Amino acid sequence: MFGKIIGTGSYAPDNVVCNNDLKEFFETDDQWIRERTGIKRRHIMTDESTSYMACRAAEKAIENAGISCEKIDLIIVSTVSSDTILPSTACIVQDQLKATNAMCFDINVACTGFITAYNIAQSYINAGLVETALVIGAEGLSQIVDWTDRTTAILFGDGAGAAIIKKDEKARFETVMHSDGSMGGALTCENSIQYRGINDSKKTFVSMNGQEVFRFAVRKVPECIEELISKMKIEKSEIDLFLLHQANKRILESIGKRLKVSMDLIPENVSEYGNTSSASIPILLDEMVRDGKIQKGNKIIMAGFGAGLTWSAVYLEF
Repeated sequence: MFGKIIGTGSYAPDNVVCNNDLKEFFETDDQWIRERTGIKRRHIMTDESTSYMACRAAEKAIENAGISCEKIDLIIVSTVSSDTILPSTACIVQDQLKATNAMCFDINVACTGFITAYNIAQSYINAGLVETALVIGAEGLSQIVDWTDRTTAILFGDGAGAAIIKKDEKARFETVMHSDGSMGGALTCENSIQYRGINDSKKTFVSMNGQEVFRFAVRKVPECIEELISKMKIEKSEIDLFLLHQANKRILESIGKRLKVSMDLIPENVSEYGNTSSASIPILLDEMVRDGKIQKGNKIIMAGFGAGLTWSAVYLEF
């Protein structure tokens, strides 16, 4: 027995940085960024923190689900940009929500993280260990971006998304997950602890080989989705929506072409938020739910890719 999503929530900072605002950091303009990424703006933290955004998204998901915090048995937060090493962001969320019955932990699977957290929650439910789980993707990427590096600073934003998953005997779940550590050098960010006493180490900021990640994504994500569909013995035409990691509009369009799927079935909000890593899929999911674009009974595939390198796809029915 697996679980169904019964509530969603999201949060993005009010502070919006448009493409032309980035001119003060490096040479660029709105047209240059839009043509290469599809991004128009991104939300950047001011007084917020990663844990604060996680809590606000969680509160909305709990309200949407219509449950009390005491009913939550498990909290998983996916983040690469937590405020603290200890305690985990999940424990901070638990304390803020007073979800006193929940077991908590963080995971680090970068942009594939929300799907991985969702899969872990489903495994715990299937094992009979929990009945209700809170899964969150939360990222304060502005803290680890080099704001003098045009190749990365234009891409990333801050935000959080959350979902409540509850045991349901009618729930259907299937997934495929992959990793290739030999490609890890394509997207890196080193821990600042090892650079104590060394000022302004560039290695503690996100560094990315954009072309390599692009080629990887447009090849592996369609393969992953096809693998999932084949594993389930269903037709691609049965899928109502493909919710993909929002990294770059050109990547989304290339994936759609390879899958031979209409872009009407691949929604995007990267233009508004930029790449929010593990928060991107749950933010998109929440927007689609609240806008009425996801209805009961819809068949959905979520798929992501990210540092590691990692890539995964998961099937769910709403």
